[in-house]
Amino acid sequence: MRDTTTDGLLLVDKPAGVTSHDVVLAARRAFGESRIGHAGTLDPFATGLLVLLLGRATRLLPHLDGVPKEYEAIIALGRETDTDDLEGAVIRECPPPADARIADSIRVLTGDLDQVPPAYSAKRVGGRRAYDAARAGEALALASARVTVFEWRDVQRRDETLHAVIACGGGTYIRALARDLGRLSGSAAHLTALRRVRSGPFRVVAAATLDDLRSGRAVLQPALAALPTIPHVVVEADDAERVLRGIAIARTGSAPRAALVDARSGALVAFAEEHGDRWQPRVVMHKVG
Repeated sequence: MRDTTTDGLLLVDKPAGVTSHDVVLAARRAFGESRIGHAGTLDPFATGLLVLLLGRATRLLPHLDGVPKEYEAIIALGRETDTDDLEGAVIRECPPPADARIADSIRVLTGDLDQVPPAYSAKRVGGRRAYDAARAGEALALASARVTVFEWRDVQRRDETLHAVIACGGGTYIRALARDLGRLSGSAAHLTALRRVRSGPFRVVAAATLDDLRSGRAVLQPALAALPTIPHVVVEADDAERVLRGIAIARTGSAPRAALVDARSGALVAFAEEHGDRWQPRVVMHKVG
């Protein structure tokens, strides 16, 4: 297999005040690799974990285990904004809710929910972005989407703010949860701080900082590190060569998916799925030659 030093996994702890795209641009400059994909962006005011895949590893994005996502959130009670976060204009004020109403609302906002996205979001209606319409003063009718909130934990109220860790599935807007918490509790609320600390098996404590990335200190992990939650099946040279050509090989074990690993180099050869008694390569990492 050819040496591909820019195929891999990069975890970055995004600071506030920069966009996720800014981080991607910094990674392109740091590693000289134009092909970079992400497993979910963060708003500019938010901080925390960005999961990036570089080079040929971008093809693994649909197969990443990104659930649950965990966020540390701070919610201001008593005021709702047009963006559902601290960057918007206050559109409604109410007395802060009682603790019992907050607890009841959290119970309602746990489980499978039909969530209406924020008015300022990237959702499209008739080909138009919701945030573009909102900035033009036109309210779009946004359809609700099914999302899952696994839990709210470490919930603490401090005067007129609520601190919580929220674990959820992909596509969940924490801003919308803050908005709905306020409405359900008979008050108003908006999100003032957000930090993503986990995405599936990946955690922010293992991430490089943006300064690390810009100074060349960030370390790119091998592509195999992107698939830690499925079996790693070692394949010998003959089978590795078949897999590289997209040919199915004899399957071992009972798992439906596997990372096929070259016995000589320890590198990821392919992501494969079961097909009867065979491993069928779905994403081949390296070309032959």
